[in-house]
Amino acid sequence: MQFNELFSRIIACNSISSVDPAIDQGNRPLVDLLANQLQDMGFECEVMALSANKANLIATRGRGPGGLVLAGHTDTVPCDESLWNSDPFVLTERNNAWYGLGCCDMKSFFALAIEALRGYSEDTFKQPLIILATADEESSMSGAKALVDAGRPLARRALIGEPTGMQPVSMHKGIMIEKLTITGASGHSSNPQLGRNAMETMQRILAHLLALRERMREHKHPGFSIDYPTLNLGCIRGGDNTNRICGHCFLAFEIRPLPGMDIDQLQRDLERGIASLAEADRVDWQLERLIVPPFCAQPDSQMLALCEKLTGHSAGSVAFATEAPYLQQLGMDVVVLGPGDIDVAHQPNEYLDLERIDPSVDFLSQLIGHCCL
Repeated sequence: MQFNELFSRIIACNSISSVDPAIDQGNRPLVDLLANQLQDMGFECEVMALSANKANLIATRGRGPGGLVLAGHTDTVPCDESLWNSDPFVLTERNNAWYGLGCCDMKSFFALAIEALRGYSEDTFKQPLIILATADEESSMSGAKALVDAGRPLARRALIGEPTGMQPVSMHKGIMIEKLTITGASGHSSNPQLGRNAMETMQRILAHLLALRERMREHKHPGFSIDYPTLNLGCIRGGDNTNRICGHCFLAFEIRPLPGMDIDQLQRDLERGIASLAEADRVDWQLERLIVPPFCAQPDSQMLALCEKLTGHSAGSVAFATEAPYLQQLGMDVVVLGPGDIDVAHQPNEYLDLERIDPSVDFLSQLIGHCCL
């Protein structure tokens, strides 16, 4: 299958992942598409089922103790098709770019990696090459977590093809996604003693979080353009009428900690503060969380030095989180590097510039040759 056809079929697979079950889709059609293509190219393909319609793909060619993982996530964020100028599931060329959901973040990486492999169709790899395709990076990291639990795959080096504009990334912030529900007691608003107002407790918690945000600004890291941890209040809802005491209130917020921060301690402090305020108001609380650790490449990383040499770009940092810390837990020397630009990710009319195609394929081809031959 040629590059354009494969790229088109990858984009055509609706692999949206979301915490909303009404929007969430499976990724099995895309995993099966990639497995079939890679099997034809001499790879042994293992499909790691996560549920009835979701899976990771571990495709391996060659044997040996070292090797290279080229990793990416198969899912995309949801999209509002009415805001697109073309069908997000149809690969469309215009303005010297490819448009489609996942062109930037980051389904295009699989088509580019497979294209880079064509120059090695007859070669015997001295070290294994592993194409790793994961599920649910955009929603739960369940694919990456399943890999850590299984202790696989194992390789010496890994590249994650997230959108970095072809700049090697050696650090990124973590992310703590927090979903807080306060449950009080409703009642007639004419007598405040008839209930316990969950919205009032949430207001006190909001003030506590904003004070925490100011304190966190004291933590600095010179490797980031925004050199302090951030806290964003993302979503709030509660109550149902003006004449009822609010019985339930929900808040979703996120914290992006820096490398080197103690996330476990930060989480404990956060929960202790919430618990104290809730106890004082005699309300119940529940906190759901997703924590992705910060990432920092290994000191004197050989993979980072190689990527800097091959791209001609010095390493940088990004504020978004990736699956890098999970692959690092598996013992790999990890770098984040891909052709897209994060500024157009998660946006209507997501695209990948055509001028990025050939340099990306050339870089991946050289990387494979260096690590596997």
